[in-house]
Amino acid sequence: MNPRLAAARALGAVLAGKASLSGSLPAQLERLAGRDRALAQDLAFGAARWQPRLMLLAEKLLQKPFKAADKDIEALLLIGLYQLFHTRIPAHAAIGETVGCADPLKKPWAKGLLNAVLRRAQREGEALFAELERDPVARTAHPRWLQKALKAAWPEHWEAICAANNAHPPLILRVNRRHGTRDAYLAELEAAGIAARPCAFSRDGIVLAAACEVTGLPGFAEGRVSVQDEAAQLAAELLELAPGQRVLDACAAPGGKTCHLLEAEPGLAEVLAVELEDKRLARVRENLARLGLEASLVAADARDTATWWDGRPFQRILLDAPCSATGVIRRHPDIKLTRQAEDIAALARLQGELLDALWPTLEVGGVLLYATCSVLPEENRETIAAFLARTPGARELDIAGGFGLKQPHGRQLLPQTDGHDGFYYAKLIKIAAR
Repeated sequence: MNPRLAAARALGAVLAGKASLSGSLPAQLERLAGRDRALAQDLAFGAARWQPRLMLLAEKLLQKPFKAADKDIEALLLIGLYQLFHTRIPAHAAIGETVGCADPLKKPWAKGLLNAVLRRAQREGEALFAELERDPVARTAHPRWLQKALKAAWPEHWEAICAANNAHPPLILRVNRRHGTRDAYLAELEAAGIAARPCAFSRDGIVLAAACEVTGLPGFAEGRVSVQDEAAQLAAELLELAPGQRVLDACAAPGGKTCHLLEAEPGLAEVLAVELEDKRLARVRENLARLGLEASLVAADARDTATWWDGRPFQRILLDAPCSATGVIRRHPDIKLTRQAEDIAALARLQGELLDALWPTLEVGGVLLYATCSVLPEENRETIAAFLARTPGARELDIAGGFGLKQPHGRQLLPQTDGHDGFYYAKLIKIAAR
């Protein structure tokens, strides 16, 4: 399969609201291998990353917008524009190969349109982009609702957030401390010719200087190391784990934090991982098996405690709440296309419902760590403020450390171009049953 065709089909499904890149891309690429698969992935992810900017350019070049049934051709145009302005692919190859994909899509009528628009973009694109630079959507490559939300929430940081969102993320590892120290693994990487440095805030984290195939890393198959962003690695330390504790990991998939809890404190009495769908728990099982760890897994709605809780209280709860994922856009650029402004209030309600439902399962004196990969206050400090206001038995604990920005409630990490993702933590202790 032509990599541009695979990328267009994947991106077209996203534009049509039928899939996400993380879900649709592997299926589209199953017949591609090696460099072609990598190229297809770069084209799909790159076009999604720059879509708000590229779409404004396309609107200037097109006489009328595409019909809903032609999202695949719209995606193909975006992929062509991405190649012209964001890759080193020669213009003639980018245009010719992209135009040629209209035939397998069974839309030969689009060949002339794509050819004309891409050739005009080649001639006039730089001048048109210069005009568009006055528009913050074009300048930041973020949808207008999100650009405005970031500017309102982070007036001093919003442009840096956008820049980090548009950058390629670093590959960050978590060393399994059951199998050795981070320093020892860094020395092993150096001996293998793999440049790396320790993370600034996670005691188990390592940043690779360049991405690589993780299965080729020393000891990966044996569970000595995993892939996990530094911000997510902070959860295990913040929970202050101790032997004998019973721990709930709510909304656990794909299981990175579940595994890190077990690595960090081998003496835990139990880790119960709850996830809404059993198919998502499959990833958790795979991670546990590779690392040689054991946890109790339950497929259930975490809010419906009557269906899964046995009445025995937890000493620690990690609630990694469903959120807008606006802190990990650089890893999932199709969030720019699939997330809408009206989603945020609905997510905040869900987060509040999860907090209310899980709080009774925590013993008095126990700690609940609330986490999201969002940078929007409505899902973070405002959600925690509302919960504290309606929950007399809850108190907030201070989160010390050099990471992130202290908030009225909790601590916010903003995405760093060469470092961690955007993330939020708030730490709550139960001082009374109600």
